[in-house]
Amino acid sequence: MNRFVKLAWLTVGATVSVILWGALVRATGSGAGCGNHWPSCNGEVLPLSGTPETMIELTHRLTSAGLGFLVLYLFLQARRRYPPGGLVRKATGASLVLVATEALVGAGLVLYEQTADADGLSRAFWNSGHLVNTFLLLGAVTLTAWWASTSRVERQLATQRERRLVGVTVGGMLLLGISGAIAALGDTLFPVDSFAEGLERELSATAHVFERLRVLHPVIAIVVGLLAVRVASRLASRRSGRVPRLSSWLTLLVVAQFGLGLINVVLAAPVWMQLIHLLVADAVWMTFVVISAEVLIPARSRVGV
Repeated sequence: MNRFVKLAWLTVGATVSVILWGALVRATGSGAGCGNHWPSCNGEVLPLSGTPETMIELTHRLTSAGLGFLVLYLFLQARRRYPPGGLVRKATGASLVLVATEALVGAGLVLYEQTADADGLSRAFWNSGHLVNTFLLLGAVTLTAWWASTSRVERQLATQRERRLVGVTVGGMLLLGISGAIAALGDTLFPVDSFAEGLERELSATAHVFERLRVLHPVIAIVVGLLAVRVASRLASRRSGRVPRLSSWLTLLVVAQFGLGLINVVLAAPVWMQLIHLLVADAVWMTFVVISAEVLIPARSRVGV
C-alpha cells in the first residue's frame, strides 16, 4: 500500500470521525456552544475556558478545519501523482469542493442560529442540506481511496435499467438520510424516557412537526434498505469479482442497521446508540457508492488508476 493510498483511507476515517462528532454536537445541544459567532467562538479566536457545550462545539470546528486541510493536501498529492482526467484526481477535486461547502453550511447553521433549541422548519431545511452535502463528501473521499487502492478491471457495465435502479436507490438513500437527520433532531429537541412515551407524543394532536415526522423514518428505512439490497443483489448476480462481495457486505450492514434502528427506538434514542446507528448508516452509504461506481464507471476511464 503506497503513501497516497494510506493518506486517502486516513482521510476517509477522519471524515467519518468528524461526522460522528458533529452528531454528538447536535445530540448534546452543543451547536450554540460558541454562540452565534463564526469563525470565532464567543468572540474569541481560541477560548481557553468555557462550558462543556463550548468545548464540544470548538472541538468540532477544529477537527472540521483539520479535515479541510487534510482534503486539500490529498488533492495536491493527487495532482502530483495522477494525470489529468484520472478518476482519483476528479474524486479529490469533488472532495475539496464539498469540504468547502460543508464549512459554509456549518457556518450558516451558526450564523443564522439554526442550532441548540431552534425548532423552526428552517432548521429542518438547513439540516437536510447539511446531511446531503455530508453524504456527498463521504462518497467522494471514499471513491478517492477506493480508486487509488484498486487496479483496472474489465467488467460488464450496468444496463440502462440498472442505471435507473442505482439512481433511484441513491436518491432513496439521501431521502432516508434526511429523514434520519430530522428524526434525530426530534430526539434532541423533544427527548422522551421510553418508547411508549415517544409513541404517545408522536401521535398526539399537539405534537411538534419534528415529532410527527420522526415516525416516518423507520418506514423509509425499511423500504430503502430492502431496495438497496435488492438492487445490489441484481447487480451482483450478473457479475463476478468485487461486486458480489460488496453486495454481501451491504446485505449484512443493512440487516445490522435494521436491528440497531429497532434498539434505538426501544431505548428512546440514547446518544451512544445514535452514534452507532449513524456509523453503520455511513458504512451502508459508502458500500453502495462503491458498488455503484464499480458498475457505472467504464474501466477505460480509470486513467492513471
